[in-house]
Amino acid sequence: MDRKRYVKPELLAPAGDLLRLKTAVDYGADAVYLGGKQYSLRSRASNFTRGDIREACEYANARGAKVHVTVNEIPHDKDLEGVAEYLRFLEEAGVTAIIAASPAIMKCAKETAPKLEVHASTQCSLMNSESVNALAALTGCDRAVLGRECTLDEIREINARTDVDIEVFIHGGMCVNYSGRCTLSNRMTLRDANRGGCAQSCRWNYEVYAGEEPLSTAQSFFTLGSRDLCASAFLPELMEIGVRSLKIEGRMKTEYYVASVVSALRHLIDELYEAQAPLGEERMAYHLREVLAAQNREVWDGFLNNPEGTDSIIYHPNSDADVSHAFLGTAVSCREGILEVETRNPIDPGDRIEVLEPGSANRVFECMSMRDEAGEELRMSRIPMRHIFMPVPFEVKPGALLRKAVV
Repeated sequence: MDRKRYVKPELLAPAGDLLRLKTAVDYGADAVYLGGKQYSLRSRASNFTRGDIREACEYANARGAKVHVTVNEIPHDKDLEGVAEYLRFLEEAGVTAIIAASPAIMKCAKETAPKLEVHASTQCSLMNSESVNALAALTGCDRAVLGRECTLDEIREINARTDVDIEVFIHGGMCVNYSGRCTLSNRMTLRDANRGGCAQSCRWNYEVYAGEEPLSTAQSFFTLGSRDLCASAFLPELMEIGVRSLKIEGRMKTEYYVASVVSALRHLIDELYEAQAPLGEERMAYHLREVLAAQNREVWDGFLNNPEGTDSIIYHPNSDADVSHAFLGTAVSCREGILEVETRNPIDPGDRIEVLEPGSANRVFECMSMRDEAGEELRMSRIPMRHIFMPVPFEVKPGALLRKAVV
């Protein structure tokens, strides 16, 4: 049999809590990564108790998905206390892999919980095949999450020169420093970014001075932050290279963001794999619009095709002007052609509404009218979390997400 041109990669999605984990799995993620209450670099995310991790594994594994747990802080000696016992718990709970940045934790996992796969975090700043192979020889790691500074040519070369599985970030926030190793937060807030306390200092608004002379005003502050990554246009190349896993960043993102991005990338990956060839311009443009439907910040395509990255930084002040209000609400029930919606953002009669349901193509209908719980007709809906009722021309499952239709 001829080798397929495109290899189907694992689609790896973030989960900040059980709801978002279930959402990611339902909308097509092959694997989900999460953080526990210890040893994780997202201490401000909700994170998972041990009971939550067990439930996460049961839910995901029953649906053919895997759970990866971040154990990716850069530990000091005192931070290693209890690691071995924690790793044994993860193995017993049904976790497939840990994502680790410390060789000490990687080696500990191989020695104390050998059923766990060990994935070397992007915090390891792995940028060449020699480093990947050296770390694998030292620790026995099974996968390398490459630094986000790699170009396509470098990813291709690394993948060809190592037997270790390669994982690449495909979408989401980018650290302004090198593969996430940053001390801005440490210096400005005494919160250690590499031990779970990042204050995202790069996204603050800053003033600029030339000596004592201010060059910025309250209207012209700028940030040091990076634009978000959107590398979906390079999926054909990454699938042709044979990248094992494509990772979405965002354990602190919303349920809607997770569902929207996972669903869009699931459909794009599946269509590319089925076609075994690049898609036409119109189809690719459609998929890219879908991927960006939940995006709030400016995006760029990362270092994959532009190693200089001169257009990657957000120089202007942070603003809420670009916050998306596309997420309209969640379907509560659908009976006899009437859809009950728990609202999130404004809805008006005449709006074209798109329904996102797990495992289904997106469907669109026009909101012809709306009524409140007392049956009174509404000319508009402006109260978040209220329940409204509207006619719908097809069946909608409870839990489906509604958004303004992508043009």
